[in-house]
Amino acid sequence: MVEKLLEKLQENKYVLWILILTITIIWGYAWVLMKESLHYMGPFAFSSFRFGIGAVTLLLMVFFLKVGFPPRESWKHLIVVGLLQTAIVFLLVMFALKFVDAGKTSVLLYSMPIWSSILAVKFLHEKITPAKLAGLLIGMLGLLAILGGDIWMGQDVHVIFGELLIIIAAISWGISNVYYRIHVQHLSKLQATAFQMLFGTIVIFFVTLFMEWGEPIQLNADSVYYILFTGILASALCFFVWFVIISVVDMVTATLSTLLVPLFGLLFSSFLLNETMSFSMMIGFMLIITGITVAQLKQPRRV
Repeated sequence: MVEKLLEKLQENKYVLWILILTITIIWGYAWVLMKESLHYMGPFAFSSFRFGIGAVTLLLMVFFLKVGFPPRESWKHLIVVGLLQTAIVFLLVMFALKFVDAGKTSVLLYSMPIWSSILAVKFLHEKITPAKLAGLLIGMLGLLAILGGDIWMGQDVHVIFGELLIIIAAISWGISNVYYRIHVQHLSKLQATAFQMLFGTIVIFFVTLFMEWGEPIQLNADSVYYILFTGILASALCFFVWFVIISVVDMVTATLSTLLVPLFGLLFSSFLLNETMSFSMMIGFMLIITGITVAQLKQPRRV
């Protein structure tokens, strides 16, 4: 089934780009729902519901597509990826959303390619080209513009703390990408995604029990919609389709297309949550986007 889908995507590039656009819109919109969910439950409880449903959906796909279980020797690595990519990233991000706007959160988290590039030089022995170095420096300036602008404008200390948590989450995501490349890349993409999410969800569940035991949870039409949308669509199906897509397009195109996510995150949070962008936020966003784009540029071949 997956092979047939790959063949059709390779034949029809328009469908491919429609899928990329659809996924990035869904991920951008999901930031609004993540922020709104905090009106009905704690950040960790929402993450438990979201990724619990996401993991179950992916495991059902693994079962029906007959992908099978990963080999035993890979389980410890999937646990590490689940801890870094699902548990740490979204525990920190959801907690930070209590203080930081959804749009700004999406921008800071999607600084991840900057950290991945730095770590890839050290652990994957990738060369630090002039384009990568320039991109990293520009991206760092973008992060400093956002943080420095908020400090200069006298933002609440909780906002600054939340922004630092999001940057730590972006670093954790970058570490997980490198660890994935070293230890887990040989596995089926669906298999790896499903089981890392399962292990990460288990960690989130225990953190929820420890940190939010006894806190009220309101399950109504709105909150259930937030959980189902982010769990089934944004966490499970979109990741599955995304891994199918990156099997067809090159990684540079894939990385650059993810930059649409914070853009849509900013647009949706502006229209639906009435969030406003400060001047430093706009400058920081443009610098981060520019930095990641420059870092992805390939050096021209010498004749």
